Amino acid sequence: MKERELQFDSDTFSVGSSVCILTTGKKIKPDFTRISKRQRSKMTASRIFLLIFVMSLAVIYPCTGISWLGLTVNGSSVGWNQTHHCKLLDGLVPDQLQLCKRNLELMHSIVHAARLTKSACQSSFSDMRWNCSSIESAPHFTPDLAKGTREAAFVFSLAAAVVSHAIARACASGELPSCSCAPAPSEQAAPDFRWGGCGDNVRYGLQMGSAFSDALMRNRRSGPQAFRLMQLHNNAVGRQALMDALEMKCKCHGVSGSCSVKTCWKGLQDINSISADLKSKYLSAIKVIPRQIGTRRQLVPREMEVRPVGENELVYLVSSPDYCSQNAKQGSFGTTDRQCNKTATGSESCGLMCCGRGYNAYSEVLVERCQCKYHWCCYVSCKTCHRTIERYVCK
Repeated sequence: MKERELQFDSDTFSVGSSVCILTTGKKIKPDFTRISKRQRSKMTASRIFLLIFVMSLAVIYPCTGISWLGLTVNGSSVGWNQTHHCKLLDGLVPDQLQLCKRNLELMHSIVHAARLTKSACQSSFSDMRWNCSSIESAPHFTPDLAKGTREAAFVFSLAAAVVSHAIARACASGELPSCSCAPAPSEQAAPDFRWGGCGDNVRYGLQMGSAFSDALMRNRRSGPQAFRLMQLHNNAVGRQALMDALEMKCKCHGVSGSCSVKTCWKGLQDINSISADLKSKYLSAIKVIPRQIGTRRQLVPREMEVRPVGENELVYLVSSPDYCSQNAKQGSFGTTDRQCNKTATGSESCGLMCCGRGYNAYSEVLVERCQCKYHWCCYVSCKTCHRTIERYVCK
């Protein structure tokens, strides 16, 4: 029987697979060389135990292309000015680790992108049964994000868009020595404005963002091919949403704000706008299956196999649960004790949020500033008011 190499050192542990274990900043690096039986016999019992332990973790915590979202845990406390800093935190797979070492200046932007991704996801889904709370467990995801679900498709696309967005903005703000403002647009300026200002460097953001986001999935041994294709496709959808969010922004010049001359540049919309666009794609995402088409393995719609998947459509492989009840195997936290809106008709309504179980009502007293007055010169005085509101939570 062919043997796989077992490689041990201070930073890597290889078992001949591309599963990555993201604990205490240690990564698994793929290595497919062989060792002799004589070398194997010299392995200590402790090393064999370590192998078994690591392999058991691999089953619990599969590595995905969004494991880097775990950088939010302590990423802001790292200086990111020495290459060994790249090994300090959970979340980076081997190729991302190498990119980190070569581009340390990018890491502050990437950590910022991880925070923005989590915040935008939870904001976009705050009124849904699945409210993106599981993203906080990064880099050790629960099944709702570790499998090829519709929810995973959204987070893949959002994370890919946000990391490129953060880098593009960092270029324009002068935070990165490797890039600057975007070049002036090639199209001719209209008579009422001129190109100027400092546009977000989307080209550089996409270049470095895609290298980082797609790093794990470009490795053919990083997992099932269908899952890799799904992640790569959804990453591309996220980056396309970013490009679609590029708009013209202008600043007026002239006497007394007459705006006789405008200076304009191309800038990106905020993250929440991009997240809203991707959420609409999530709601119409397509379930796909892998098919051999010619010499290539491709994803095609499960129900409409004659129609190719659109470049702007999110895709998923595994149907999601209804997220009504707690189910750890499915990554569902349930909706018990979630707040709902008694008068709404959408996803936040008590009928939909509580899945027909009913709800409990309680009163909450809010203390607010009220009847504020401005006094010359120069302070504001207010009274304190109490307001009672009704809230509803699912049973």
